[in-house]
Amino acid sequence: MCGIIGYTGKRKVRDVLLDGLELLEYRGYDSAGVALVDEKGGEPSVYKCAGRVADLRKVCQEKELAQTCGIGHTRWATHGGVCDENAHPHRFGQVTLVHNGIIENYEELAAKYHLTEKLHSQTDSEIAAGVFDWFYKGDPYDCIKQTVSELKGTFAFVILFADKPDKIYSVRNVSPIVAAKTPEGTMLASDVTAIGRYTKKYFVVPEYHVLEIDKENITLTDFNGKQTEPEYLDIDFALNMSEKGGFPFYMEKEMAEQPKVIADMLEEKTKDGLPDFSKEGVPDELFTDCENVCVVACGSAMHAGLAGQSMMKKFLHIPVTVELASEFMYNDPVVDEKTLVIAVSQSGETIDTLEALKYAKKHGAKSLAVINVKGSSIARESGAVLYTNAGPEIAVASTKAYTSQLALFCLLTARMAYARGNFTADETRAFVQDLKKVPTAMEQVLAGKDRIHHIAGRIIEAKDIFMIGRGMDYSIAMEGSLKLKEVSYIHSEAYASGELKHGPLALITEHTPVVAVATQGRLLSKEISNIREVKSRGADVVLFAKQSVIAEEKEGCFGFALPDVRDEFMCLPAAAALQLLAYYVSSDKGFDVDKPRNLAKVVTVE
Repeated sequence: MCGIIGYTGKRKVRDVLLDGLELLEYRGYDSAGVALVDEKGGEPSVYKCAGRVADLRKVCQEKELAQTCGIGHTRWATHGGVCDENAHPHRFGQVTLVHNGIIENYEELAAKYHLTEKLHSQTDSEIAAGVFDWFYKGDPYDCIKQTVSELKGTFAFVILFADKPDKIYSVRNVSPIVAAKTPEGTMLASDVTAIGRYTKKYFVVPEYHVLEIDKENITLTDFNGKQTEPEYLDIDFALNMSEKGGFPFYMEKEMAEQPKVIADMLEEKTKDGLPDFSKEGVPDELFTDCENVCVVACGSAMHAGLAGQSMMKKFLHIPVTVELASEFMYNDPVVDEKTLVIAVSQSGETIDTLEALKYAKKHGAKSLAVINVKGSSIARESGAVLYTNAGPEIAVASTKAYTSQLALFCLLTARMAYARGNFTADETRAFVQDLKKVPTAMEQVLAGKDRIHHIAGRIIEAKDIFMIGRGMDYSIAMEGSLKLKEVSYIHSEAYASGELKHGPLALITEHTPVVAVATQGRLLSKEISNIREVKSRGADVVLFAKQSVIAEEKEGCFGFALPDVRDEFMCLPAAAALQLLAYYVSSDKGFDVDKPRNLAKVVTVE
């Protein structure tokens, strides 16, 4: 969670920090703060407040601030409520810091180092600052090493010491920190999005290394005192991909980017009409040497895995399971050396997915990551990686990251089927050729946004909404339901249509909105029967289906016709339609679509 940024150099640091925090606000937006250092040294000036970065900007702009070194933070509350005192940075003695993560033994540390009576907040982070201050005797490296040895939990700390006025220090465990040199200084952040406007190269700070940056230099030292050279990566997205580009919300912009993102990925990962993962070094042996597949993921990534499961089972004829990463280790999973575990995460930092991946590897499983961020923790932990290359996704509710995962699962299924002999070369090429029609179909859905906006008006006042579908349509209904509840705060539940008579039908009352998804040819007759069941109970049905189904069921339904592509790929245009539905309900209610309450995008705490 939480967004972190630090800069030291020639620029006015206030502006660098505030601009960076706005780009990181999807990681948390309960409160925000900055600490600015005067070149002459002494205690940093700390400015912080509950609320958004825009509120912090007003506080800072009331003052003339010309410092060129400082750190900033935007918070997603874990320890302590949302108030000015709990906002970061925290200052304790000679130490000022910001923190991402959770210190599990904070109460023991407060007692051991006699900190309780000196605290101004209810956070574990301020206690950590007190421990750093306890150990600080003028040597930042020694202080950091001693303090970290006392901590239990996950953390990314960025630290200022009062007698080191132009230097910033950092250390991390699990929670990410990236760093870079720029023409006008050096900087670090919790996410590459915040530094992309200043440089095209960055590196991920290794765990349990002390990072020191000053106005010109970067030094990495491991806990054995050995200096190491950073491993630089390229920032491979355009600057405008992390800006709104004239759209009112990032979510709308990111929905609009989906056709191009998917088309570009399909072009990059195919050769001679076949799926080709050779550029990423993913060998076919990974696919041929497994007897079963287990997908571990959370939220939208898990829903992408469910669609992938349907395709893999259909074409590979092997057992495929999808596990909630947060539950995986606690349900005694059966994985071994014949299992291919596919870890799916937009950020590559999702802590539950990372821990599930580590568990599976420990039990002998082979591993493949499907992620969006190069150099992320899951990328480094996994045996092989496929990148979705969706570019930065700023809105908390996932759109293009999710659909790029769907498209990659389609491509992955084709490659696995080809490698295992389930598809001939011609069958594989036909599959890929049909898949490449999907971006055009999604463009057609997006072009029909006014129609979906009108549909949104029919459900905007609802307190409860149900979404139904069969087969792959059920997984898409689950994602559509998640999107709606995330951004509109309407209670929404997805059900497999065949389960309606086993309980959920009791919830259908007159005028209850029911969103039905009907795209799978072999299940259409059954899905139509389920739609008629809810209509007979007085439900208002909104139908997202192929044109032929819309024509057949137009009486009593309010519908949107989806472009006709291969059944296995209908999940993509259907997903775009349901994203638009959620977006318009939320925006018409006057909510901040990009920053839904209580949520953050990157979940780095369990």
